[in-house]
Formats: sequence, structure tokens, C-alpha cells
Amino acid sequence: MHDPSAVTTYLFTDIEGSTGHWEREPERMQAALARHDEVCRSCVKAHRGTVVKTTGDGILAVFGDPFDGVQAAVALQLALVEADAANALVLRVRCGLHAGVDAQRDNDYFGNAVNRAARVMSAAHGGQILVSQVVAALVANRLP
Repeated sequence: MHDPSAVTTYLFTDIEGSTGHWEREPERMQAALARHDEVCRSCVKAHRGTVVKTTGDGILAVFGDPFDGVQAAVALQLALVEADAANALVLRVRCGLHAGVDAQRDNDYFGNAVNRAARVMSAAHGGQILVSQVVAALVANRLP
């Protein structure tokens, strides 16, 4: 993990409608979730992030640079669409990003910023990436 005293960008993901998938098609959902986890970890790592933990059917990842977090979220959404095209079980993932300085202990983060990132993600629909105003301001001049 990166320097805990620095501004951290938090990325939360969650699979929309996962409970229904588990109830209707548990075997296919198990395979789809494993694929989801692999895609998320790969995209986070490719954009210089760290997966802190899985959250049931999502992840919490951290980045030292908010632009890396945004790029990872876009990459994982695109990769999941491609993976879904090969498998009939469609996973609609929602993503939320926020940045701030929080406490770090026991390989986890605690505080207002990480909590806000989770709330930003919970406002999204499957297939969406929402960023807080903080992240938007930090990456605005770096977006195409």
C-alpha cells in the first residue's frame, strides 16, 4: 500500500442485482464472480493500485493518484463488458471514487473519505462510474 499520510483515492465496486443472480443461478454466479474478481484485481494492478479487500461482490481498492483510480474503473467496466459477451450471465458493476486522507491500520482504511467513497458507489447504477467532486477536480485537467 502507498503512504497512508498522503491523499488516497478509494474505489469501491459492487455488482448490481447479485443476490438475484445467486438465487437463480448459483453455479454460474460463482464462476462470474471469480471472473469479476480476476478482472478487478488485474485492472487495479495495471493502474498502480492495490486491492485492499473484497466486499462480498465487490472490491475496495486504493490509489496514490486519482487519475489511476479513474483509469482502473474505466478499464474494469470495459473488461467486464467483454467478459460478459463471452458468457450469457451479465454482471452490471457500479463504481464509486472519492479521495482524502484517512487512518490506515491492519491493512485497511478507516475514516470519512473511505466511507464517502462507499456512498458514492452506492448512488451508482450498474455500468456507471461515479466520482466525487474532489476526484473530479483532481483529474479534470488530465482527462481527454
